[in-house]
Amino acid sequence: MGNLYEGPTEEINSAAAARFADLARRAGARRFVYASSCSIYGAGGAEMKSEHSTINPLTAYARSKVSCEQALRPHADPDFVVTCLRFATACGASPRLRLDLVLNDFVASALLTDEIKILSDGAPWRPLIDVEDMCRAIAWALTRDASQGGAHLAVNVGYNDQNYTIRDLAYAVQEQLPTASVNINTAAPADKRSYRVDFSLYASLNAQAKAGKPLAQTVRELVDSIQASDFRTSAFRTSYLVRLHALSMLRQRGRLDSALRWT
Repeated sequence: MGNLYEGPTEEINSAAAARFADLARRAGARRFVYASSCSIYGAGGAEMKSEHSTINPLTAYARSKVSCEQALRPHADPDFVVTCLRFATACGASPRLRLDLVLNDFVASALLTDEIKILSDGAPWRPLIDVEDMCRAIAWALTRDASQGGAHLAVNVGYNDQNYTIRDLAYAVQEQLPTASVNINTAAPADKRSYRVDFSLYASLNAQAKAGKPLAQTVRELVDSIQASDFRTSAFRTSYLVRLHALSMLRQRGRLDSALRWT
């Protein structure tokens, strides 16, 4: 989406969020929570990335997260505590299911096509976080005091034991759905988006963040969610459950313009 809508990505993810912070402060809010992303580390290699590591955003999405983190800094003070949650890659079941997330994609693929297809060589690293653990992090940030990390805090949110290679994730899904085969594209060019992340700071600041939901449980919940739905098409990657295609359908119907504004 960021490649196709680079301008709106910056406008929505960064400029609008910074404006909301200004409006919130003027309205008397005491806390502001921004959903940032570990994708800002980009081509990180095997080294664990902490909040002090060099960032290397490779996409419009990642760049928009960096620019908003920076834009929010001047707004922060002890009376307006800003927390930028650098989330690991989201996964998990929810009422509004998304299938354009790597683990969710693998589970849907295994269920609907009996195959887990890895488009890369499976070597890139990704940290994962279940959507419920994301919600818990937001709840913590809404009550965080400036003495816990400062008035402006950008913190990696996830768990050190939940850094996986893409290949690891495919085989974790296969363990729960053993009839599905794993198909790795060994001829694919290297995916530069690879990063392992250190979440020690988050664990030290949030006493409730010692362990995340186990990966096997997340997979089982996704299986249950998809099986309980009426969604049965193997062409799920071109469905409304993938945000890019949802945007495309709205544009084709004339409901969104090229800037992603309602017509």
